[in-house]
Amino acid sequence: MSLPNEIVLRPRFKIELDKSSSEALTFFENSKANQSHFLVSCIDEHVFLKLPVQERHFWSPQLHLEIIEASPKTSTLYGVFGPNPTIWTMFMFFHFIVAGLFLGFGIWTYSNWTLDNDFTFPLFLTLLMIVLWFVLYFVGRLGRASGKPQMRGLFEFMKETLSI
Repeated sequence: MSLPNEIVLRPRFKIELDKSSSEALTFFENSKANQSHFLVSCIDEHVFLKLPVQERHFWSPQLHLEIIEASPKTSTLYGVFGPNPTIWTMFMFFHFIVAGLFLGFGIWTYSNWTLDNDFTFPLFLTLLMIVLWFVLYFVGRLGRASGKPQMRGLFEFMKETLSI
């Protein structure tokens, strides 16, 4: 599986299926009883593929699939790999905190500069927020890299279930 953009932290893909969405969803419903390597949850046209609890670690991915009916005999599958939603929310919260602090420290730096006051400390804090943002980004990349074997397993299970 190749990614179109290496910067993306939550890889996405799209596959045209030669089966109806109800038929594809039935394959996933049937896979719940036929295997125990993955947890399969189906809600309407959404399918969530997860690893069993004993195989998960902090950065374990899950695969969210949405199967949309294109015609009576074809459908389109949209997939998104991502971490546990709780982990993703925490990670985004840290990004927003760093962004907010960057803006605040930037305003403080600019105010001190325009008032001809010493702006060394607020400038240091502003630059520190940029460094923290890069640290968060690379931590996310490392997390994604540690979950890549599991991503491949989820992707192969999806292909096997749909006979792609």
